Amino acid sequence: MSDLVSVERRDGVTVLTINRPEARNAINLAAAQAIEAAVDEFEADESARVLVLTGAGETFSAGMDLVAATKGEMPMTQRRGPLGLTAKPPVKPMIAAVEGFALAGGFELALAADLIVSAENAQFGIPEVKRGLVAVGGGVLRLTQRLPRSMAAELALTGGRIGAGRLYRLGLVNRLTEPGGALAGALAMAAEIVAAAPLAVAASKRIIDESPDWSADEAFAKQGEIALPALLSKDAAEGALAFAQKREPQWQGR
Repeated sequence: MSDLVSVERRDGVTVLTINRPEARNAINLAAAQAIEAAVDEFEADESARVLVLTGAGETFSAGMDLVAATKGEMPMTQRRGPLGLTAKPPVKPMIAAVEGFALAGGFELALAADLIVSAENAQFGIPEVKRGLVAVGGGVLRLTQRLPRSMAAELALTGGRIGAGRLYRLGLVNRLTEPGGALAGALAMAAEIVAAAPLAVAASKRIIDESPDWSADEAFAKQGEIALPALLSKDAAEGALAFAQKREPQWQGR
């Protein structure tokens, strides 16, 4: 693995850390390629259940490396697109652990996650319009989907910043922590996911991801198709038995 990212595996959780603190964890092409490779490896590892994405030092990420971009180097990868991740996030659950600043592509990386745990003093924003750019790494698209239209428009059109506390009240940030505690908070949330039944988690995430494209007439049928293998699994029977026996379930993933 490249020294531009670090990967740590613990109890079903993979922690992927962007490791360019000297550049506020800005993403150049090599870093994007390293992120893509790490995410691919996470997806292929059957024992890995949750990905936690964070940044080294006191900043999550300042986004695209503009110095590299002025030399014609864009952080685009073949499979996962901008920043090595945002066009094709992992199928498995992903949590962003944000400290300091998540700006431009940094905010887009956080938005590519299913869940965001943030230090209460963190700042977010997509300032691309101030540089003659557009947040096409998923920033405008995902903010429009996950915030009220007026708030998404304010961020996209002014390029201004917004604090973690306000994003928590708007429902975009899931949990707030004391400064320096975002990774620990994300790991605690990841542990809750790992404790749940693997097939049920996978099916639930598929329904979350795919259902926006379903019509009202087909929604229940499609969710049933996705959920049925989990509902008929040995884990479903184990979950009911463990509840009746007042013990923790022992998941098999089948």
